[in-house]
Amino acid sequence: MIRLALCDDHALVRAGLVQILATRKDFQIVGEAADGPALITLLRGQAVDVVLLDIGLPDASGIDVAAA
Repeated sequence: MIRLALCDDHALVRAGLVQILATRKDFQIVGEAADGPALITLLRGQAVDVVLLDIGLPDASGIDVAAA
């Protein structure tokens, strides 16, 4: 089972990704975040294998968030 976290500032994008990925039995979505700080908080409390991260977040670059 691959544990995923999603981070995108657009709720519709997150909802679409959740809907698509929920059909896969080998993926488990463990959390969603709308911004960098929320993602970092989420990752501190969850075991995650993969993060789908928008690089164009309004509060910080997704690249900076990934580095953090």
